[in-house]
Amino acid sequence: MELILIRHGLPERSAETSDPPLSEVGHDQARRVAAALARHPIDGVYSSTMRRAIQTAEPFAAARGHDISAHEGIVEFDRDSGVYTPMEVLKREDYAAWQAFVSGGSGADIAGFQAKVVDTLETIIAENGGRTVAVFCHGGVINVWTAHILGMAPRLFFEPVYTSMHRYLCARSGERNLVSLNDTAHLRD
Repeated sequence: MELILIRHGLPERSAETSDPPLSEVGHDQARRVAAALARHPIDGVYSSTMRRAIQTAEPFAAARGHDISAHEGIVEFDRDSGVYTPMEVLKREDYAAWQAFVSGGSGADIAGFQAKVVDTLETIIAENGGRTVAVFCHGGVINVWTAHILGMAPRLFFEPVYTSMHRYLCARSGERNLVSLNDTAHLRD
């Protein structure tokens, strides 16, 4: 089966919630990724339960007549932080905090987070043998799943672009292959 992970669009910055809605740019990104995905035969749509992931999934699901199956197991690891600062903003405004965040020094249990993500994605894979599914999720989810596939320690090792697509082939026999990372052709004018 083919598993396509899509990072959510750019959300609004929030000092009051870790689950803000998409910004106007994020909504445009969601429309663009929906148009790009429309060229592929996708059999199912899954999403994190967080607002920014669901709002990113909605244009594609609506256009193709899919229901969105929301899963708690693919929410971002900082969902209970109470704030949301886009990674590129954190990196620019507080580089030391960004470094601590991506190195796992922010107190997040990255190994536990990875175990939950892997369990959820493996369940989705098992339920969709021979199909292609789109999973709208988060940069942390994409990082720890990719680290798992590559046999790396669980960590945040690259920056998925907003609405980037990441493809994996997942065999019933257990093989997992990375096909592509950070596909952003749909964002180019």
